[in-house]
Amino acid sequence: MRRAKLGLAALSMVVSAAVTVMLWPNARDALTVLAAQDDPAALADLQLNSALRNNPCLIHDNIETALAAGDADLAGSFAELARDKDVALSDDLSKRVGEAVAEDNSSGQFAKRFATGLVTGNADDVASLSGTVAGDLFVWGDIRDAFREGKHLVMGEETDHLILGLATVGLAVTAATYVSVGGAVPLRAGLTLVKDTRKVGRLSEGLVQFAGRSAREVVDAPVLQKAVASGSVLRPGETISAMKAAFRAEKAGVLVRLAKDVGRIGEKAGIKAAQDTLKIAENPKEVARAAQLAGAKGGKTRAYLKVFGRSALLGVTWLWTLASWLFSIAMALLAFLCSIKSTTERLTFAWLRRKKARRLAAARQAALAAVPAAG
Repeated sequence: MRRAKLGLAALSMVVSAAVTVMLWPNARDALTVLAAQDDPAALADLQLNSALRNNPCLIHDNIETALAAGDADLAGSFAELARDKDVALSDDLSKRVGEAVAEDNSSGQFAKRFATGLVTGNADDVASLSGTVAGDLFVWGDIRDAFREGKHLVMGEETDHLILGLATVGLAVTAATYVSVGGAVPLRAGLTLVKDTRKVGRLSEGLVQFAGRSAREVVDAPVLQKAVASGSVLRPGETISAMKAAFRAEKAGVLVRLAKDVGRIGEKAGIKAAQDTLKIAENPKEVARAAQLAGAKGGKTRAYLKVFGRSALLGVTWLWTLASWLFSIAMALLAFLCSIKSTTERLTFAWLRRKKARRLAAARQAALAAVPAAG
């Protein structure tokens, strides 16, 4: 029975040691991820390395999917990521990506999309955003949006307060852009991107609610109603002055910071990366993390966002999984230490029992030897 208990303790020690060794790589990764949760770029790399270990064809498959969908920009982002991670692509695939990107960036396509952005005010790439920003820099876009939504407000109709607030901020920023000779262009582009993303319904619900509340605070509704009632798109100078009077600069901090971060993403990683961010981010903090990611990863940002979605911006998405790994290895270590303690105690008790048995045996031998001598 005692040997069985000793064997069980030794077996527990071996098993717990084996479990600890098996769990250690995951626990180590969990500690690394937790340490990197405040660094979006490092966190994205850790996630990608893990994903590539599980699926070596991840980048190749995403490039094929992007090409099939006609998204040359995304295919180029994954190709850039492949070069960064030393993932080999076939010559045929690299050639197809290069041709798709070249065609997408051709002068004819650029001019066409520029004109589309200028006329419609919708942007989905650098060219169309350039046209949209050009329209907003000439204040036509913001006057049009502010006048339209302001009119809804005056008439008591359903009003998109976010578009209204962004257009009002845009009118003020446009003046700053001219004064600074382009210094506020990234902010101007960010405002335009947020506004256009909202128009086409691709802004996440979280950002719609958050930015919408901020936009309501930016606009002095009674002053704007008066401006719209007396203004006209045919008199842009008077209309701009009247609408700018409704702009509360002291309340615009949140929208300005959001627009700056979106502008940074567009500048570093491309317009579509900024739009992808606005689609998945639920609050300005996540947009700010995306701006950090874009600053570190540049053109590869879209690839990261495509593979990991919102988890690329959070840092706490895996928190429960990471905690479970750490808890598991802690329990395994505890079991290992307890089994060592139990095995040591049982070995000690066994040694003491044997030692005591040897002493008793020696005493009996001495007693038996003394009996004849006494006789």
